[in-house]
Amino acid sequence: MKKKITPQTLADGKPPEMSISRSTPNALLVRLSGNWHIDQPMPSIEELEKQLRSESELEKISFDTLQVAGWDSSLLTFLIDISRLCDRQKVSIDSAGLPDGVPQLLTIAAAVPEKDTGKAARRESFLTRVGESAAVSFQSAADMLGFIGEAFVTFIKMFGAKTRFRSYDLVLLIKQCGADALPIVTLISLLVGLILAFVGAVQLAMFGAQIYVANLVGIAMVRVLGAVMTGIIMAGRTGAAFAAQLGTMQVNEELDALEVMGISPMEFLVLPRMLALILMMPLLCLYADLMGVLGGLIVGVTMLDINLMEYYNQSISAVRLNDLFIGLFHSAVFGVLVALTGCLRGVQCGRSASAVGQAATSAVVTGIVSITVATAIITVLCNVLGL
Repeated sequence: MKKKITPQTLADGKPPEMSISRSTPNALLVRLSGNWHIDQPMPSIEELEKQLRSESELEKISFDTLQVAGWDSSLLTFLIDISRLCDRQKVSIDSAGLPDGVPQLLTIAAAVPEKDTGKAARRESFLTRVGESAAVSFQSAADMLGFIGEAFVTFIKMFGAKTRFRSYDLVLLIKQCGADALPIVTLISLLVGLILAFVGAVQLAMFGAQIYVANLVGIAMVRVLGAVMTGIIMAGRTGAAFAAQLGTMQVNEELDALEVMGISPMEFLVLPRMLALILMMPLLCLYADLMGVLGGLIVGVTMLDINLMEYYNQSISAVRLNDLFIGLFHSAVFGVLVALTGCLRGVQCGRSASAVGQAATSAVVTGIVSITVATAIITVLCNVLGL
């Protein structure tokens, strides 16, 4: 049987080709032929670009693809380049002559924004980048203050029994923030006490004052370091978890669903997390203080030949009750900061999977920075007040 010869049959196996002609005085006709596959060399659009730039009366481009034998993503890439060229020259495109399905794919490609690679930012001036960064910082600070204000109002409403959250969620969060964090708090605090005692012992041994290692470890751990180490641990552990949980809920539109049902996410999600950390952080801080002192005791007894009771009595005489209260106050403030930063970054999370990871990272960084700044402020205030 004799095979029917068509233009598409003749074009089968040929490389991609493009020819340009006039269809009307104000329009161009672009004829495409050949096999448009990715392993074939693509024709250049330089000729079309020169013609569009030199002839300002052109208003439209149409296509003839009857001789296209086959196509894949290479044809789409070629047409996207032509589309961008026409957009720059303010020339419209008539997609009626394109193969079936191609116009829809081009529409989808145009609807998805290109990933920001930072090339545009590098072309901007230094002052522009500084101004944009300052504007973003001010907006971020305003959002954070608004979130803190809303959280404070919600916390006050709790005393009037006007907030709605499940007590079971609070108990579960207390377990996650408290008992589940004990292993890592034990390890880190014990090692910090060991390191602090060892470094102090090397210097104090020069003056025969090894016994004052107990003063150094006890005051440092109880007054500041125990709370700071616990806060940093909880920022990396719990703050990131809060941001990831709320960020995932944001991606799945669960926060929007709560608002539609008339339930405030601040009351239902943020408040129990903040309460759990406020309750557990002082207890974890107290436990971290004991572990740090125990680490110093191990160094004092095993390396400095200090008697166990002698080390204990020296620690009791050095550490004041005032130091303990200051450390517990540090921990309560850190609990609020970690909860607020974790929940804030989770609520601000975007609608993509990568945004969840960015929110968790941002929560950890913001939490640690907040803890450092708060520690400096509280330390200065204590020195000014003579505490």
